[in-house]
Order: sequence, then C-alpha cells, then structure tokens
Amino acid sequence: MKPIFYRPAKLRGLAFLGLLLMAVAILGGMIWRNLQHVETVLSYVNYSHRIQKVSVGLQQAVIGYLTKPVSTPSRIALADTLDKMDALLADKHYLSESTKTSLENVRSMLANVDEMGSKEKYSRLIASLKIMSETLGHEALQREILLENVNLDTQTELYIALVTFTVILLGAMLFFHFRILHPLNDLRKLLERLTDGNYTPITTDHLDPLLLPVFNSYNEMVTHLAELEEAKSLYAQSLQREVRLATQTLLEQQYSLARAERLAAIGEVAAELAHEIRNPLAGIQIAFSNLRREIDDQHQCERMELIGSELKRLARLLNDMLDQGRHSPEAATDFNAAALIRDLLALTRYQIAESIQLEIDAPDSLPVHLPESGIRQALLNLILNAAEALDGGPGLICIRARADREGLHIDVSDNGPGFSQEMLDYGIRPFRTSRQRGTGLGLAMVQRFIKDAGGTIKLCNQQPHGACVTLLLPKGCIAGD
Repeated sequence: MKPIFYRPAKLRGLAFLGLLLMAVAILGGMIWRNLQHVETVLSYVNYSHRIQKVSVGLQQAVIGYLTKPVSTPSRIALADTLDKMDALLADKHYLSESTKTSLENVRSMLANVDEMGSKEKYSRLIASLKIMSETLGHEALQREILLENVNLDTQTELYIALVTFTVILLGAMLFFHFRILHPLNDLRKLLERLTDGNYTPITTDHLDPLLLPVFNSYNEMVTHLAELEEAKSLYAQSLQREVRLATQTLLEQQYSLARAERLAAIGEVAAELAHEIRNPLAGIQIAFSNLRREIDDQHQCERMELIGSELKRLARLLNDMLDQGRHSPEAATDFNAAALIRDLLALTRYQIAESIQLEIDAPDSLPVHLPESGIRQALLNLILNAAEALDGGPGLICIRARADREGLHIDVSDNGPGFSQEMLDYGIRPFRTSRQRGTGLGLAMVQRFIKDAGGTIKLCNQQPHGACVTLLLPKGCIAGD
C-alpha cells in the first residue's frame, strides 16, 4: 500500500513543484525584463539630456559669435561644447548611426570656425544649429519609438504571464475538482449509503492513484461491516430462536400453572363437597349403628356389617380428600406491580394472536405488597379470557393500574363482544362459561384470590362493545402505606 501511494504522491509533488518553479521563473523573467527596459529607457533619457546640453551650449556659442564675433567667452563656450560632442561621439553603445553622422558633421563644420571669414563662419554656425535641431527632433522621435516598444513589450509580457497563470490556475482548479473534490463527494455519498445498510464495495479503476488508498480502505471497511452485519443478523436470529424457545417454555409453565390452579380450584370444590357430605354421613353412620344394635337376625347383621364397612371406607375417603385439599396460602412480598404487568404482557404476546394489540396504562413504579404468583396468575387468566373473547380477530386488550385513597385499582378491558347478561346478573360461578372450550374456573380462581387478599372484583360491559374486569384491592396492599 505504501509504494502504491508513494509514487502518485511523489508525481503530484513534482508536478506542483514544477508549476511553482515555472510561476517563479515567469515572475523573475518579467522582473528582469522590466529592469532591462528601465535601464534602456534611463540610458536613452540620459543620452538625450546630453545631446540637449550640447545643443544648448552650441546655441549659446553661436549666439555669442553672432553678437560678439571676437568674444573670448564665446570661443570658450564653443570649445566646451565641442569637447562634450567628442564625449558623445566616444559613447558608441547608445549612439545611433544617424546621430553619430550628424554630430561628426557638426564637429567638422565647427572645427576651424575661428579661422574662417565672417560670412563662411556665420553660414557654418547657422548650418550646425540646423543640423543639431534636426538631430534633437530625430532623437525625440527615437525616444518615443523606444518608449512605445518598451510599453508594447511590457504589455505583451504581462498578457503572456496572465494567460500562463490563468492556464495554470484553471488547470489546478480542474484537477482539484475532478480528481479531488469529485471523488471526495462520491465518498460522502458512499458514507451516506452506509446509513441505509448498503455495504457493497465499489470499483476503483477510474480513481486517481492519490485517492486509491482512501477508497481501498472504504472497501475494506464496508466488507468488514457486511461481515459484522451478517454475523449480527445470524446472532439476532439465534437470539430470537432462543427467546421463542424460552417464551414457549415459560408459556408451557404458565399453562402448567393454570392447569394446577384449575385443579386446585377443583380440589377446593371437591374438598367443600367432601366437607358437606361428611357431616350427613356421620349422622347416617350413627343412625346405622343404632339400627344394627336393634336387629337380631344373623343374616341381616352380616349384611349390615358390609354396609357399615362401606360407610367407614367412604368416611376415610372423604377425610383423605379434606387432608389433600388443605394448603398453606402464599406469603405476600413487596414488588413493582407495573413491572410485573409489563413482563406479563411481553410473555403473553407470543401466546395470543398478532392481530390483538396489548396496551398498558400504569406508572413506571407501582409498589405493592401481595402474593406475587397469585396476582400474576389472576392477571394471566384475565388476559387469556379477553384474548379468547376476541376469538383471534383484531382487537385491543388494555390493562390500567393505579393507586389512590381507596386502594389498588387494576382494570383489564377489551373491545370484544362483552359479558353475557347472565354473568352480569348472577356473577362469577365455577364451571359456568359462555365459551365452548372454557372450563368456567378462570374467573372463579381470580375471584378466590381477590377475596383471599381482602379485595373485590367487578364485571361490566363497555360502550359500544367490550368487557372490563375491575380488581379493587385494599389500601394495605400498597407497599409503604
């Protein structure tokens, strides 16, 4: 990965350095060319000033000769002008050929002007002034041409530099956009795909080698995420299977508890029945014993003995039933009734049809002091009864729990057909049910538990349809009161 990344990075670095050096070279060339132009212009300006000084000196000398032909200052001024002219003729680097020729002509015309006659002297002085005037005009024209050329060259170089910088900048911007920003924007879109759970790797053939490690890392990341997602899905499925198995086990245990509760109710009824039978049976035994003592027939006595032994066996059976029917009540404990209801709804969710909706309306904390398994079994019976009343169709079962000054209120309601008028009129009775597969013991066991706890149970129908079972437990069942 490092050599693959190092080579394109090195090439990009060299390209950037080359562009930087080219820009520096262009700036340096422009500065050097401008310095050359400035030196040239200064040289020509200096050169023009020297020619102007020679022309002015010549004019002063000529004026002196014209006003005072034999004046010594005029001769000195003319000699000084001729010396400056000789210095200009010696400066060959800046002297144009036409100017050099003109200065040489003036120099030759004024070389022996003092030895000439007045007429020839004046004609040569006037001719030299005319030549100097033409030379100055020519120099002014050349200076303007030079300045115009320098201006054109400077503008041309500036335009070339601007075009070059523009091309470099445009190229850098295009490279940055298409090779850096565009792939990074694609990477942003790819990262947004992760939020949708799309873990598909992308092809990297069209990418810039400089960004290749980033997208290779992205592909490695999404591959790893896909593996993790698959492992998570498998784990969730396994966990769901385990939850279903555990729920099925708990439901089977709930069924076993319900069956045991129903059998206990039956046992209680049987014990009550045995208790009621045992009392008249005792009277029958006493009366039979008295009757047996009054009979002297041996054959009848044997038959009476058989009847007496059967009565004793029947009494023993009734006593055994009463002994088996006696049980110790469950001890009350402190627990959170709201948490118990939520747990119970979570378990029964797998037991009833999915079309039935379960709701709970209770505070987060509802501490109570009750037999926990008893209230759990009672609420389970009520929930299952409500689900059976809905007969597997869509419906709603709601459990509301609250505590007030009267005690603990628990309402279990549904939007099914409601209770029959017979049940509303006569109340809860064991083995009386309106459902085909019902045993008639569910509400009876709930009623027995509520009465043992000192509470009351109330049945009612809701408008427009539905049933509601209200459990009211005394205030002492609320923990802390």
